[in-house]
Amino acid sequence: MRILTWIIRGFFFFALFAFALNNRQEVLVHWFFGRTWQAPLVFVVFAAFAAGCAVGLVAMTPAWWRRRQVLQRQSPASATSPPGD
Repeated sequence: MRILTWIIRGFFFFALFAFALNNRQEVLVHWFFGRTWQAPLVFVVFAAFAAGCAVGLVAMTPAWWRRRQVLQRQSPASATSPPGD
């Protein structure tokens, strides 16, 4: 199973590496108020992906907090006693 996991990781690494090599063209991103940013396409795609992940994590944080509070209320005895008792 470990070998299969490493094969899949290697495939994704080489696929992303090939994607990066094939998208080295410079692109111009137009921001607000006449600001522009010029960078290789792969950096722009990566920045958009990273921004999407960050927004997703921020959006999920309240649900995680609520779930944690519910779990803490359901098992107060297990939270106060050390493991193995």
